[in-house]
Amino acid sequence: MSYGEYYNPEIETLSRSGIGALQAERLRATVRHCMNSPFYAKRFKECGLTPDDIKSPADITKIPFTTKQDLRDTYPFGIASVPLDKCVRLHSSSGTTGNPTVVLHSARDLDNWSTAVARCLWMVGCRPEDVFQNTSGYGMFTGGLGFQYGAEKLGMLTVPAGAGNTLRQIKFFTDLRTTVVHAIPSYAARIFEVMQQQGIDPRRDTALRILAIGAEPHSADTRKRIEDMLGVKAYNSFGMSEMCGPGVAFECKEQNGMHIWEDYYIVEIVDPVTLEPVPDGEVGELVLTTINREAMPLLRYRTRDLTRILPGECPCGRKHKRLDRMKGRSDDMIILRGVNIFPIQIETVLMGYEELASDYLITLETLDDNDFMTVDVELREGINVDDYNRLLKLEKDIVRRLHDEILITPKVRLVPKGSLPVSEGKAVRVKDLRKQY
Repeated sequence: MSYGEYYNPEIETLSRSGIGALQAERLRATVRHCMNSPFYAKRFKECGLTPDDIKSPADITKIPFTTKQDLRDTYPFGIASVPLDKCVRLHSSSGTTGNPTVVLHSARDLDNWSTAVARCLWMVGCRPEDVFQNTSGYGMFTGGLGFQYGAEKLGMLTVPAGAGNTLRQIKFFTDLRTTVVHAIPSYAARIFEVMQQQGIDPRRDTALRILAIGAEPHSADTRKRIEDMLGVKAYNSFGMSEMCGPGVAFECKEQNGMHIWEDYYIVEIVDPVTLEPVPDGEVGELVLTTINREAMPLLRYRTRDLTRILPGECPCGRKHKRLDRMKGRSDDMIILRGVNIFPIQIETVLMGYEELASDYLITLETLDDNDFMTVDVELREGINVDDYNRLLKLEKDIVRRLHDEILITPKVRLVPKGSLPVSEGKAVRVKDLRKQY
């Protein structure tokens, strides 16, 4: 039962020692349950491990990592720890190359998942009297059904609008008096642009107050822009289909990191090259172990997401560890002329200019056997595209700041608003046209 600031006070106010004791109990049960999985039974036998070797969270390092390739190699059901007749739903990645990844859920798993999402939404101030509108795609994408069931469990009136059809989304905002929205950052910016075209002021003409954003790495400046545009408080969300979907970690009202629910997950941050643990506060790859899942638990799953554990305690009173916003993915890193670059670094620089809009595109090309980067970025509405001297000065300043950040000198092109392709789904930020040798 929820009350006050906490949806589940017993869990959310656990001390660090209380969290550790709960994790130890659930980890031991999870490892033993995983022996029902053909994949994990074989892997433990190969490593000479038994469930009795895992007695505390500290013993988790004895367990080998699980990777996305493992999920593909065991496609479709080789990692399941229960018979299929105990499963009631599966979600799957797009699988554009090779086998997709498939994640199974039991009825208990779905109930726990919806509770985790409800806990996240309650934490930022959502209440049963709110109207929740979901702009995520449904079907195999977990952002649709994950938020849907969590919002319903919390008791809100839900509007399962789905992805796209921005004019209809805005009509629902105004007519249904939507107060809470879930959207990816690039689509939230797109909604505001269409509102402007329609002469709609979100502060005057809507009741919007809370926005849950995630699914795309985004900078603090991008979040601030979205808040200023829509007149909302935007809270960062982290989830992934391999874990369940949304509900893995979420910001509280303090907006100083995402609390990861440690009654559901054991979190590690490791060096993505050496796979050794890194200290709190240092960026590395996020590794997660599920400890409250029935159908398909995953042990030490390498997410490829880069983040860090924020040191210290949160003023909200929750002791669950906090993850910093995602810096990107280790497999999304751009290597250009021997330099490692993450798109979020470029976005952080661009969003520091009030003359620029939110849309940009990084293009990588090979010219005369050398690799080059071009950054196309849209100007905000109202900027005079014929003011050559001003734009030239602006381009030079952006190039200078980008070089200071990424140690590469890109070509920057300022283009009129609406010049770059518009996507209703995740924004395409990088186009790699380099020759492959």
